[in-house]
Amino acid sequence: MLKNFQSRLTSATLPNWGSLWMLVAALGFAIMGALVKVGAQKFSSGELVFYRSIFGLMVIYLYIFSKKLPLGTPVMFKQMSRALVGFASLVLFFYAIAHLPFATAITLNYTSPLFLAIFTPFLLHEKPKKTLFTALIIGFIGICLLLKPTINSTDWLAGSLGLLSGLGAALAYVHVKQLGKVNEPDWRTVFYFTLVSTVGAGLWMFFDNFHALVLQDLPILLGLGFSATIAQLAMTRAYRTGETLVVASLAYLTVVLASLFGVIWWNEYLSLDAYIAIGLIILSGIVSIRNSQ
Repeated sequence: MLKNFQSRLTSATLPNWGSLWMLVAALGFAIMGALVKVGAQKFSSGELVFYRSIFGLMVIYLYIFSKKLPLGTPVMFKQMSRALVGFASLVLFFYAIAHLPFATAITLNYTSPLFLAIFTPFLLHEKPKKTLFTALIIGFIGICLLLKPTINSTDWLAGSLGLLSGLGAALAYVHVKQLGKVNEPDWRTVFYFTLVSTVGAGLWMFFDNFHALVLQDLPILLGLGFSATIAQLAMTRAYRTGETLVVASLAYLTVVLASLFGVIWWNEYLSLDAYIAIGLIILSGIVSIRNSQ
């Protein structure tokens, strides 16, 4: 009887462990966001994407070099596709940030879990429980309540591109999941994404503003690259080893952590409805974990 109980317990809990890597990713992305906010006082969006990418590339390459890991892969096309889709989504997201209220751009980008829920049955051939769809909707309602996005008729182009950034992010996550299914290691997927992002952002920065680096900038930019790389590695592992929609639901916690960082570091004020929104987002994560397959 004890063995049967342990077997049932293991089968009920093991699928959740991989998904919980998204909690590490959420923390990393929230720290990255805070550093972007600090860096944005001096650097343009193109520069921040470039420095985030190149310092991240240095971190992941040092790891690969020290372990003598192979960069060759039989699924190079899929790796490049994931990297290009992810970078395109990032560019669209920054365009939305530049032309829309910040909260609106964030909200549009965080439609990605909803798009992922639509794609999952068709592109990943998974049949998640209906409860997980409910959890995603609860989480997105929490995001909207917390950020209070606004948009008007003149913002249709930026709004459409912001929505496309969410669609692109969802497709990138589909690619990550597909790469995981063919046993591509996390570090290799992150390496090619940061490589493509470094080249793309370098070209973007070439046609944009450029500010000279000083020694005092390095801690922020190194922290930006390191936190982004840890977050990307954790997110990639979460999608590779966890349940897709559980991971997508937990991704909403990035906004919660970023909001709490704002309270702690910048003395920002959260209203009662903001705390209700945070509660909804946390509830979404709990529901998704408890109802994972």
